[in-house]
Amino acid sequence: MFNTLMSFVGAASVAMLACGSGAQAAAVPATISAAVADASRPAADRERDANRRPAELIAFAGLKRGEHVAELLPGTGYFTRIFSKIVGDTGVVYALVPPPRPNAPPGAPSMGAAAEAIAADPNYKNVRVVPLTSPAPELVDLVWTSDNYHDLHNRPNADLAAFNKTVFDELKPGGTYMVIDHAAAAGAGTSVTGTLHRIDIESVKSEVLAAGFKLAGESDVLRNPDDPHTASIRDASIRGRTDQFVLKFVKPK
Repeated sequence: MFNTLMSFVGAASVAMLACGSGAQAAAVPATISAAVADASRPAADRERDANRRPAELIAFAGLKRGEHVAELLPGTGYFTRIFSKIVGDTGVVYALVPPPRPNAPPGAPSMGAAAEAIAADPNYKNVRVVPLTSPAPELVDLVWTSDNYHDLHNRPNADLAAFNKTVFDELKPGGTYMVIDHAAAAGAGTSVTGTLHRIDIESVKSEVLAAGFKLAGESDVLRNPDDPHTASIRDASIRGRTDQFVLKFVKPK
């Protein structure tokens, strides 16, 4: 998957839910609860659960056993491990990682090192590491990007219209595209993606809907009304507690 995505990402890159306009109760399935509670997850990941709310987010996405997931830029694998346990032996998790950085010093770890280590662990034998330069192995049920979408705007010659169209084409009809990111101030558009590492929710909606997706819902589970939206996400005053939006898009059947 995602040989096309590479041109947009760039080689150096990288229970209660509120849906729509009203709050709705959403039960977290036992398979998701068990995956989050799995003892093989690193302690550092479990310590972040209170802020990242993985069970609620994945329940909102609707991920089920046996499904195939493409996780764009999985980082340290926080969600990768959870996805693996949810989809089980009949499912697949494709961890989509950038190729080695140009001019990287000899012996430097690959940008996919964490995902490669997870895939090599017998606890996560359904994880497949896929370079962004490789062709799609298959159409998937879910494409997931967490705190990465704003960075796509920071790539040289970024073309988000083409990027989102590629995601659309790589999903099965009825498939889900989840976008979670740090919220910028209303009206900021994409002006602070490279400074504050935030993006305006309305910009994301506009860009994704233009690719043919339908907005299936929004969740407020990561919202923080006390975030002034004026500091970088790495600033000590707000790090780990930023106001984040959660958008669920679907590809029409």
